Amino acid sequence: MAFMIYDILRLVLNLAFYVMIIQIIMSWLLNFNVLNYGQPFVRGLWDGLNRLLEPVYRPIRSILPDTRPLDLAPLVAFVILIALRDIVLPTLFGLR
Repeated sequence: MAFMIYDILRLVLNLAFYVMIIQIIMSWLLNFNVLNYGQPFVRGLWDGLNRLLEPVYRPIRSILPDTRPLDLAPLVAFVILIALRDIVLPTLFGLR
């Protein structure tokens, strides 16, 4: 039973990892004008990713100092996610 819970939590964290990777890469592509925000598919995907991840970034932004042109919240969230997935979760389930 514990391994099934571990596998489900690991799956959720992996999914969040890839969603964040997609959003990070997409932000680069939008900033370098490789993708056009005016396209309906791009706009819908970008808005959906932001709605999904903004509740994660908002508390982190409230703690971090204001670095206006550079948003460090995705980087901090990404590092926390990797630590949870690769260190905390296996330790909790005795796999380390």
